[in-house]
Amino acid sequence: MAEAVENPRVARGRSRSSPRPSGALAWALPPVVALALFFLYPLALVVRQSFRPDTGGSSLRPYADLFASEGFRHALWTTVWLAPASTAGCLVLGFLLALVIAFVPFPGAKAVARFIDVYLSFPSFLITLALLFVYGGTGIVGSFQFLSTPWGVLLAEVTYFTPFVMRPLLAAFAQLDTAQLEAAGSLGARAPRIVRQVILPEALPALAAGGSLVLVLCLNEFGIVLFTGAKGVTTLPTLVYGKAILESDYPGACAVAVVNVLISVGLYGLYRVVSRRAGA
Repeated sequence: MAEAVENPRVARGRSRSSPRPSGALAWALPPVVALALFFLYPLALVVRQSFRPDTGGSSLRPYADLFASEGFRHALWTTVWLAPASTAGCLVLGFLLALVIAFVPFPGAKAVARFIDVYLSFPSFLITLALLFVYGGTGIVGSFQFLSTPWGVLLAEVTYFTPFVMRPLLAAFAQLDTAQLEAAGSLGARAPRIVRQVILPEALPALAAGGSLVLVLCLNEFGIVLFTGAKGVTTLPTLVYGKAILESDYPGACAVAVVNVLISVGLYGLYRVVSRRAGA
């Protein structure tokens, strides 16, 4: 009988420590209001403008004109192949470079790893400007006009976004148990087999995280494509710029922006599903 009676002091302490619904709402309300005011409201304006043609009213005319446009289909195709190709190049190059930095001892390895952190803060146009001195019209190999081609844009994106893959890989390699590598080496496994059977499985979550980030960034990249001046290379972000700034077609620009956002959100959702099934 005495065990059924709760100590009043314990009950008071429990009531003090448990959060009140009104207090939790007061803490959650400011960030929700700020998110709605500075992000959701402008995004809602873009979506609303995409359904308002210049003739007035609300209709699907901007989307119908957009999907019927040859320029939009070209920009969509360029975006669809350029972003995954750049991501694949970043994954391969980033994995190889991270392997060398993490497992091949050489003077200055730590300095290189720290430089990668600094490199992530560089703007994309700075890397493109540096490439212009090599592949530009007056560069070292400028006679080939390589940077003004789609392959030049691909090279610039791989060059800029590869460290975004290397950073999570280096963090994952730092957590790798070196005893596994030593055991595999003592059993006679060669370096390619160790990489394939020991290192690569541990690096898959980091590769998925870095690859998904790079894919979304490449999909929405604007500065590199614009700064290279590549002829005939029009992606969805540059198409938004052209319609809004050059043509003053704001409904069309908003429609392209909505399509771009839907593709980005869809890719992110696909990444979440794949990573959940893979246990990443």
